[in-house]
Amino acid sequence: MPADRLLPTPEAEDLLARVREIARDELKPRAAAAEEAEQFPRDAFTLLGKSGLLGLPYAERWGGADLPYEVYLQALEEVAAAWMTVGVGLSVHTMSCYALAHYGTDEQREQWLPDMLGGSLLGAYALSETQAGSDAAALSTRARRDGDDYVVNGTKAWITHAGVADFYTTMVRTSDDGGHGISCLLVDSSTPGLSAAARERKMGLTGSPTAQMIFDHARVPVSRRIGDEGSGLKIALSSLSSGRLGIAACAVGLAQAALDEAVAYAKGRTQFGKPIIEFQGLEFLLADMAATVESARATYLDAARRRDRGLDFQRQSSIAKLVATDGAMKVTTDAVQVLGGAGYTRDFPVERYMREAKVPQIFEGTNQIQRMVIARALKAA
Repeated sequence: MPADRLLPTPEAEDLLARVREIARDELKPRAAAAEEAEQFPRDAFTLLGKSGLLGLPYAERWGGADLPYEVYLQALEEVAAAWMTVGVGLSVHTMSCYALAHYGTDEQREQWLPDMLGGSLLGAYALSETQAGSDAAALSTRARRDGDDYVVNGTKAWITHAGVADFYTTMVRTSDDGGHGISCLLVDSSTPGLSAAARERKMGLTGSPTAQMIFDHARVPVSRRIGDEGSGLKIALSSLSSGRLGIAACAVGLAQAALDEAVAYAKGRTQFGKPIIEFQGLEFLLADMAATVESARATYLDAARRRDRGLDFQRQSSIAKLVATDGAMKVTTDAVQVLGGAGYTRDFPVERYMREAKVPQIFEGTNQIQRMVIARALKAA
């Protein structure tokens, strides 16, 4: 059952129809088997790039579609509803392009952005470290200037697309001046001294590789620095404000998929002579699930529309991420309950949805951090 959307233009409606077709025909049929085998679908991102879906919110000059964020996020939601690994990957790639698109020079954009938005290059975002997760300013990966290069040493942790990405938007320490000593480098995957550790063994999103990235005297040209030295933390936090909306949209897509599966099962499963959807206990549960999905969608769209108008949206972004990801965890858990014993088996996708719903509450800033951001904004008002 497709989500009922209010889109701003007929062109946006055509785009969403095309995204739904790709999601239905090319992504969803492959998802279960690939997640079971822990296979990363690199070709899916090539397809999205050729379909014009990797650069939706970016300028046409560089190969994007220059669409409003509210349209991009709804397209992202459709992808995530079909295959969460691809949805999260699309969100991460879009965030990985953000630094170059918004803070790079025209020369840098001309050189790299068209291939990044066209599907030839897949991105990863390297901010977190083992001892610098929620406290991003504490990162210790060091970049020492040596002529026209930076020599980078350190380890990044929890990197989506580690080992399969073509570039890593990487935050490094270039001075000891706390948060003002962090800079942003666009690191090519072929850089000597850069390697990926073994993949993490995860509860869900098993098709999406997550691992540490190790920098061992990796030489990165100064020409690949994005922005000024010391501006990296500002770039990182700005990227995350938009990236959190991407994760919110993915979470809503996952919850919508779980709701659709639960409704279809409840209509077809008969007990005591009638479909179980006729029992009030399940009717009310499904109604609450639907209310959660639509409320979360409205919340991320409100934040996106503020962003599109050039208004401050940081607080609304954190609210959207918090509401959508907590909601997805509840909806997917309830979907398993609707299916009963069948929901606990791998014969139906809801157990996978439930496992996949956990990590959006953690990455792009844990939901505890989102509450801190929201509370800080309230105190400053």
